[in-house]
Amino acid sequence: MENAAAQLTRLEQIPGSDAWTLASIQALHRFYRGRSQEVVASWMTREDRETAIADNVDYVRAAIAAIGGAVTPVVYAGFSQGVAMAFRAAQHAERPAAGVVGVGGDVPPELLGDGALRFSRALLARGATDEWYTADKLNADVAALRARGVDVQEFVYDGGHEWTPAVAAAAAGWLQT
Repeated sequence: MENAAAQLTRLEQIPGSDAWTLASIQALHRFYRGRSQEVVASWMTREDRETAIADNVDYVRAAIAAIGGAVTPVVYAGFSQGVAMAFRAAQHAERPAAGVVGVGGDVPPELLGDGALRFSRALLARGATDEWYTADKLNADVAALRARGVDVQEFVYDGGHEWTPAVAAAAAGWLQT
């Protein structure tokens, strides 16, 4: 239930990001937030799930292509529900992703279940009091990725289901490596 501007603001808060090409892609499934005029979007629905995933992947691939071929390397970043889309986009990208930053959301189980997929390195973060992306979910994702030989760093920060300045700093450090 966010728009692309919210994620772009997060990306801009990562130290060093002023030297990068930043893009935040608006999710396909737009709607009004509550009884307001604010348009937000969602990456998923339970109905027609496989079709929605395919549409989202194609949409992100086209958006990345529209940015231009000179933009390399590409790191996908997502918050909450956007984490699953970041992992899906990285898996189905035209060129290999340099990594995935996931904050407050899990790795999609259908990707983890596909033994043929090769994952990029990843930073997975959760707030210590996050009730949605729990410690158990983070631990399971980290274990599953490491079992596949993925270079994954986990980061637990003081906070809940949010992207904090500490997350931005951790992302900057991870990206520098």
